[in-house]
Amino acid sequence: MHGRFRYTPWHGGPDPLAPPFDVRSALDEIGQDVLAGGSLRESLRELLRRGMDGRRGLDDLAERVRRLREAARRRGDLGGTLDQVGAMLDQALAEERDTLAGEPGDDARLAEMDLATIPDDVAGAVRALGDYEWHSPEARATYQQIQQMLQREVVGAQFEGLKQALSGNDAQSREAMQAVKDMLADLNQLLAAHARGEDTEDQFREFMDKHGDLFPERPENVDELIDALARRQAAAERLMASLSPEQRDQLSRLMSEAMGSDPDLASQMAQLSDNLRALRPGLDRRSPVQQGQGGEPMGYGDAVGAVAELADLEQLGEQLGQGYFGATLDDVDVERLEQYLGADAARDMEALRQLERELERQGYVSRGDDGLRLTPRAVRRLGETALKRVFERVDAAGRGDHDDRAAGQADELTGLSRQWEFGDELPIDTVRTVSNALQRTARAARTRESAHSTGAVELLVEDFEVAETERRSVAAVALCVDMSFSMLQEGRWGPMKQTALALSHLVQTRFRHDALQIIGFNLAARRLTPTELTEAEPEWVQGTNLQHALMLAARHLRRHPDAEPVVLVVTDGEPTAHLEADGRPTFHWPATQTTIRATVAQVDELRRSGAQLNVFMLGEDPGLARFVDAVARRAGGRVFTPDVSRLGEYVVADYLRTRRGRR
Repeated sequence: MHGRFRYTPWHGGPDPLAPPFDVRSALDEIGQDVLAGGSLRESLRELLRRGMDGRRGLDDLAERVRRLREAARRRGDLGGTLDQVGAMLDQALAEERDTLAGEPGDDARLAEMDLATIPDDVAGAVRALGDYEWHSPEARATYQQIQQMLQREVVGAQFEGLKQALSGNDAQSREAMQAVKDMLADLNQLLAAHARGEDTEDQFREFMDKHGDLFPERPENVDELIDALARRQAAAERLMASLSPEQRDQLSRLMSEAMGSDPDLASQMAQLSDNLRALRPGLDRRSPVQQGQGGEPMGYGDAVGAVAELADLEQLGEQLGQGYFGATLDDVDVERLEQYLGADAARDMEALRQLERELERQGYVSRGDDGLRLTPRAVRRLGETALKRVFERVDAAGRGDHDDRAAGQADELTGLSRQWEFGDELPIDTVRTVSNALQRTARAARTRESAHSTGAVELLVEDFEVAETERRSVAAVALCVDMSFSMLQEGRWGPMKQTALALSHLVQTRFRHDALQIIGFNLAARRLTPTELTEAEPEWVQGTNLQHALMLAARHLRRHPDAEPVVLVVTDGEPTAHLEADGRPTFHWPATQTTIRATVAQVDELRRSGAQLNVFMLGEDPGLARFVDAVARRAGGRVFTPDVSRLGEYVVADYLRTRRGRR
């Protein structure tokens, strides 16, 4: 069995070698939104929010983050440290009073009087007992535990994982605290050097070699270390902002009292705080955290960790929402997303990123100063898709010569050839194809030191060429499309664009010698390329200037005097605008006789040039119906009243029917 392999279909879930998304299908989905009037950026964002191909989109990920955030808010009482200190203080005072009650003498009575005068608030009581001479060894030990616990909480809040290291017996705690002080001194030196712009790579490695055991998150560089520490510091300050004024005051005094018992530790912690503020000034340190109801009281360190987690989830929610200016998928912290939602969510996020990158890499979108734009390749793809949908509904008998593969009278060889493209039905130029393969093989042999030739010629896709043909009958076609705002309001904007793209793709791929010009018109008319039409967004302007559109159509026909002239008009309203003598457009509603006469004059000019004028009337505007009927009789054209969903079918079928009549 050595060297033999057996291949079977993949059954382990999603194919690991399959692309994360069908990019062409994704482009079609985006294109539908763009053609309906949306911008490319908005359409792409909407696709990313929905997801596709069974993968979660941004909305699903953001909802999961929101649920985690709500659960974190209900986890516990952020002011639990005060309750814990209060309970320990009550225990120490009870033990001390029991001892004093059993002792005779004035000293015991004076001590009882001192205890009776301590403040009622926890922070004040702890401070007042700082100089008290304890009579009970148990009470003294309990009070000392309060001081040690507060120090552990302060240090543990800043350094995740150190709280446990400081929880041993007295000797172990003193040793661990000294290690923390040494680490703080080295850390502040490192951060100060980094702030001065010095190269701290070697210093960072030495720091981690010496103190790495105190950082379970194992940062890989100085910036990651600073990010982790600044995140915890900001969470601690947001925690204080979330407490009531009374709780905030008492907890601040408790922390100051605890740190005041160790001036060296207090100095290093204060220096660290200043360094982190200077290195990461933009972090949110003031916003209070909304707390839910219920939950067990949490210590200060645990509460800081909970607030840091909430801050992470809030930031992830903003990143996934993509609602801020300049937002991109690269803003999303995938590592943090995986930490909270798991590896599947991270894979879905990477797939969304890859979709955006693939659209750009494969040439469907380009990024410029004005944002993302569809490329001509993408527009051709949209036109191809639109044309396929049209022909799915056109009867085979009405397809004209779209499927005609004959040469002879329909196609005449020009003597030229070009590279084969997917979908070409032109005859293969055998001589040029084999010649290309031979030349490629010879070039490859020259680049190798020792070429082994078997005499066979291998044909590759890029070798194939097809013979260009020329149709004997050509047409100059002007497609005039109404781009007034009513087209968007009545849901006709998208079908209008798809129809124009389908016809453009048909001409480009099957009738290359026909000259198609797309003309859009509202208050004024303008010539449009397929790409410009695709990117055109609705304009809030009034006016249907058919006169100007027909004027541009006539100019297009005059540029092709040997072609058969055809003018197709798609509109949903009677003319309400025309050009004045000075070239400025003017709008009047209802339509005036001046506008009607100017438009009819342009119709007469087209009739004199022999052009066929066909109108595709959308909607049920009585004024438009009367006008187009009169125009059809005057110009000898036809009027169609298609349902908007079948507009493309009507326009393309009419174009093919006209070509078949010419042949």
